[in-house]
Amino acid sequence: MGVVVPLSGTREGQASLEPLLTLVNDDMASVNRIILDKARSDVDLIPELARHLIDSGGKRLRPMLTIAAAHMCGYRGEGHVKLAAAVEFMHTATLLHDDVVDESDLRRGKTAARILWGNEASVLVGDFLLGQAFKMMVEVGSMGALRILSDAAAVIAEGEVMQLVASNNTATTEDEYLSVIGAKTAALFSAAAEVGAVVAERPNSEQAALRSYGRNLGVAFQLVDDALDYSGEQAKLGKSIGDDFREGKITLPVVLSYRRGTDDERAFWRRTLQEGEIGDDDLEKAIALTERHRAIEDTIDRARHYGAIAHDALAIFPDCEQKSALLDAVRFCVDRAH
Repeated sequence: MGVVVPLSGTREGQASLEPLLTLVNDDMASVNRIILDKARSDVDLIPELARHLIDSGGKRLRPMLTIAAAHMCGYRGEGHVKLAAAVEFMHTATLLHDDVVDESDLRRGKTAARILWGNEASVLVGDFLLGQAFKMMVEVGSMGALRILSDAAAVIAEGEVMQLVASNNTATTEDEYLSVIGAKTAALFSAAAEVGAVVAERPNSEQAALRSYGRNLGVAFQLVDDALDYSGEQAKLGKSIGDDFREGKITLPVVLSYRRGTDDERAFWRRTLQEGEIGDDDLEKAIALTERHRAIEDTIDRARHYGAIAHDALAIFPDCEQKSALLDAVRFCVDRAH
């Protein structure tokens, strides 16, 4: 199975994931083989459902961070490949669980697994993948890596609960929303990068630097995703927008638009997202409101802020191909907004 990374259409001067992909390509081929092997089961539904999501694409950015970080830290073993596969299995499991909690119909433009096989099967196959992830962590034999990734799994679950509590709540504050994405998205980015230093047995300072890099990259990545879902530019490019709106998700563009809006505008957000009464023209109005209140621009500005922190976190490492590629990944994540 190939690694799917959307690089086409990258404009001149815009950052690309190509350098990172090139550096990790051989190891990612091994990761993909492990993923296919560990998704096997005598229960036919398990590989069928898992393969549906695995084959649906995605950047595989998280396991690439693990591999690049391990090489940057001078690791010469094979454990980083299993850890990278474990990271991807954790991510895939959370996607299956997310779609059930969010009642999503689509995932990466394809019919969500829960629609095809049901909520129960999606949750249980997600649990199977988590189990396989932890088996691989144990096989690597690094207690530090096991601790970091198991902590991340607990934090991600907490983030899911936090999002459930905040679901459809237009009174959600920016701090509350950042707490949710810090747990749901950034925790796995952070762990994925940090275990590269841990498996290489690098000093605490380098582990902390990669932890900070991953966490802030994850926040920036999610904020740009939030912005793109309400982006008129995305619509002009023929890309799907409005999924978050249709699912009633409270993301940062909504938080900012709600706070800055008039009483009538806040009533609109409550009707559509809180009460779930969405009409044919409501997405267009929602996009107009986010533009009127600079919510998209300010969400992207915040993403740049976290991207800058991620960039600076790597300053303690000597210049090398891996460091350069990891810095390019930060710029790529933020540049997606343009």
